[in-house]
Amino acid sequence: MTIQIEYARDPYAVRRILESLPEWFGDLESIDSYVSDAANENFVSILARESGATVGISLIRRHFSESAELHLIAISPEVRGHGIGRALIEKIAADLANDGCELLSVHTVGPSFDNEAYAQTRSFYRATGFYPLEEHSNLDWSGPTLILVRPITPAR
Repeated sequence: MTIQIEYARDPYAVRRILESLPEWFGDLESIDSYVSDAANENFVSILARESGATVGISLIRRHFSESAELHLIAISPEVRGHGIGRALIEKIAADLANDGCELLSVHTVGPSFDNEAYAQTRSFYRATGFYPLEEHSNLDWSGPTLILVRPITPAR
């Protein structure tokens, strides 16, 4: 499997991939919002493609020069577990570091909400260098939201 990671927009792939992951993205209103974000210039869109087909998506929002947020990352179910998510995270971190960014954050469902899919998500984030920072209730949804951060060493 040869994956190309590139800066591009593909809102249709965002919808297709998110709809294929109902354990994480079962809410159509949420999917619609992410599709809209994928077309929004306020978000940087980085895609993973195999033979021209988008198999991984990520959206980044730069809040400050020192920090950015991983707003969305999702990988097509047929290629999950092949390192595509990790490759996207590493590309994002390297490019942000080269631009002087020092922290990358992400929000996900917190551990006080017992859910196997989100336990996998938290494990993925920990394996890619993120540390849990805080868990809040009613932040992104009515349940617990975990905020994780990853330090990025800027290029010198």
